[in-house]
Amino acid sequence: MGMMGKERGMGKKKKRQKIILPPELPPEIPEDEVEVSDEDLQFFDENRDYAGFVSTLDTHSITRRRQAEKQKEESALQVDPVDALPVKTLDGELYYRTAPKKPKDSENAADKNEADGEDGNEGVDKSIVKLTKAERRAKLKKSKKEAKKQGKELDKTEDVQQTPQAAVLAEVKEDLTAEETFESKKRKLAELGMALLADPEANIKTLKEMLQISKDDDQAIVKLALLSLLAVFKDIIPGYRIRLPTEKELEMTVSKEVKKKRYYESTLLSTYKAYLQKLMALERQASFQHVVVRCICTLLDAVPHFNFRESLLAAVIKNISSSDDVVRKLCCATVKSLFTDDGKHGGEATVEAVQLIADHVKAHDCQLHPDSIEVFMYLTFDEDLGRPENPNEDNKVKNKKNKKRKNHGESGELQERDRKKNRQELVTKMREEVNADFRAASFAPDVKERRRMQSEALSAVFETYFRILKHSMRKISVRSEENGSSLPGASGNHPLLVPCLIGLGKFSHLIDLDFMGDLMNCLRKLACGSSNSDGSCNKLLTVSERLRCCIVAFKVMRNNLEALNVDLQEFFVQLYNLIIEYRPGRDQGEVLAEALKIMLCDDRQHDMQKAAAFIKRLATFSLCFGCAESMAALVTLKHLLQKNVKCRHLLENDAGGGSVLGSIVKYQPYASDPGQSGALASVLWELNLLSKHYHPAVSTMASNVSGMSAGHNQVYLAKVSPQQAFADLSLEHESFINPKNIVMKSNHKRKRGSGSSGAASINPTPDTATPIDEDGLKKKLSEHFTLLHDIKENERLRGELDRVTLSLQVYKEHKNQKKREHASKPKKNTEKTAS
Repeated sequence: MGMMGKERGMGKKKKRQKIILPPELPPEIPEDEVEVSDEDLQFFDENRDYAGFVSTLDTHSITRRRQAEKQKEESALQVDPVDALPVKTLDGELYYRTAPKKPKDSENAADKNEADGEDGNEGVDKSIVKLTKAERRAKLKKSKKEAKKQGKELDKTEDVQQTPQAAVLAEVKEDLTAEETFESKKRKLAELGMALLADPEANIKTLKEMLQISKDDDQAIVKLALLSLLAVFKDIIPGYRIRLPTEKELEMTVSKEVKKKRYYESTLLSTYKAYLQKLMALERQASFQHVVVRCICTLLDAVPHFNFRESLLAAVIKNISSSDDVVRKLCCATVKSLFTDDGKHGGEATVEAVQLIADHVKAHDCQLHPDSIEVFMYLTFDEDLGRPENPNEDNKVKNKKNKKRKNHGESGELQERDRKKNRQELVTKMREEVNADFRAASFAPDVKERRRMQSEALSAVFETYFRILKHSMRKISVRSEENGSSLPGASGNHPLLVPCLIGLGKFSHLIDLDFMGDLMNCLRKLACGSSNSDGSCNKLLTVSERLRCCIVAFKVMRNNLEALNVDLQEFFVQLYNLIIEYRPGRDQGEVLAEALKIMLCDDRQHDMQKAAAFIKRLATFSLCFGCAESMAALVTLKHLLQKNVKCRHLLENDAGGGSVLGSIVKYQPYASDPGQSGALASVLWELNLLSKHYHPAVSTMASNVSGMSAGHNQVYLAKVSPQQAFADLSLEHESFINPKNIVMKSNHKRKRGSGSSGAASINPTPDTATPIDEDGLKKKLSEHFTLLHDIKENERLRGELDRVTLSLQVYKEHKNQKKREHASKPKKNTEKTAS
């Protein structure tokens, strides 16, 4: 048994002695002594993809940690091997315990304690002495506190060194989180919108979620939410106005489908109302104004029949005269769309919009942008609404029935007739119901309702127009009283006058006859440029505005020719004076060309003296301005010569007007009344100068007019109007190579006779272009401008001559007065001596 125990003990020892050691680590070599071989470099180049993590290592942090560990090791004190047992590792190395170094003060204190306790503890080894549990706990707590303190100090040093990098990382993280949040909200808006569009009734609750997103702090998210809600509302809003059920209707028992429909409509209406309130609140902020106005205008244009249309209209009309061009154009385009498309709302929105614009103009005292009432030009009014229709078919049916009754017996036929009558009544009743349903579905009101709405809209339009005219007259009268010598005023004081006059010209045939007299008097005063009635007109309106007043007066007169008997002579006087006051660039040539066409070309036969005055004035006007104005004047001049044969004697080269003389023997070029100018006593010498004009179209036209003969009654009128002539030769279409639509040709067709000098006409012909003679063009230009210079110099010399002549007359009168005084003095002396 003893041997067996020994063998077992020896076996255990052998088993214990079999210890498998780990592989030896490579020896530590300093970094300075490390040598990199070519094989290492080749291996690194071949496996560069696997070494990418090396570039991302934070070398600074590693270096700092090594320095901290080294300092910690240096601060530690190795314990004497005699005092403490070592620790042997698996590889056979011995490690001795270390302890932190103590400061000198603590060492001195310890020495004193040791000296004090030497007597009691002599011969006792301190490392062998066992500590009590309380001492061990206190020592452990103390060591933990010191370790925490050292760790905190190390963290602080690392934080101070890593502050710049940490700040950058924090900013990047914030940006990434903000972008992720933005994308997630965008994705959520898209998901909610797609779900609503796919099944609105089942997902109607998501409208509130989208509305809640629109209250976000991020402006971009708010704009996206508003636009997303706009797209959803445009698609899911029904084609009828929603009427919420009353309390009695809510108490009634209804089916599940009705409840579901009521819930859908109420949720839709409440969310739509909250959405509009959100838009109205954000409209006051400049950063949201464009998006909000776009949403409001789109909703009003897409669903003008739906609830809360009044709020949308009020917001649009409020911004219709905005100083922001984008906002103003959006609102004007929306109102124009309402006026042109009545089928969406049945005309109710048109009436409301017109009345709101009228109130807006009144509230701002006519000081708005011209676009605010220019939208009235897109209104359309039916003229056949009140006319009587064809005789009633029921009367015809009754007459036929009466005739049949006379021819047939009354016994068996009465029952059949009653049956047919009842059947016909049922058919007519069914037709009336179908027509009523059709009108309700198509928003098309009946004739009476439509006539009522259009009359309300028309009365609001004319109320606005007359208010603008009265405001302009009041402004002119105030300014004429304050400043008697005012220059021609700009349209800044009355910006709505021009669109007002254009609108009156368009709707002149709809004006009530009771207002015609007042309207013509107002237009007469405005055309004069002042409200003064004594003839001393202060030019407080521009030439274009005064010309438009004349145009509107002629349009009103022409559309109501049978009912009006108004003398238009004063408007001819104003046109005669405005031709000289016209200045290119400042005034609008299109307006002048329209006035020439309406007042001179389209008017009936003129008085010979008046026609001659306008012919002479237009010839003088053609010398002073550009090609477009000259061509419009020459076209009008030719038209007057063709209609007034006796005025062709002005073409004769004979002072005094040839064989025709008027009541005034001498031509008065500065006369304000064309009837008192004596133009028949003059000659059209201007045509000779215009025939040398630098523009080929003007020179050709002047030559053709000069070649007109007074011996034949040529009545072929020109096909081109002054407006078309001006447009073809305006600055943007001006060309010296045979203008496209202005080609002069002699018209050799006559009703009587066959003379060689025919009436020239202007016909559009696509002639091929001819090369320009530059030398001839330069010569014509030099002659033209030399002539203009001579005319200016002649005017200046004439003015000096007039002043010298006037001073000489004053001097002669002064001398005569002196002589009379000297002659009277001797007489008084002789009388005194005699007495």
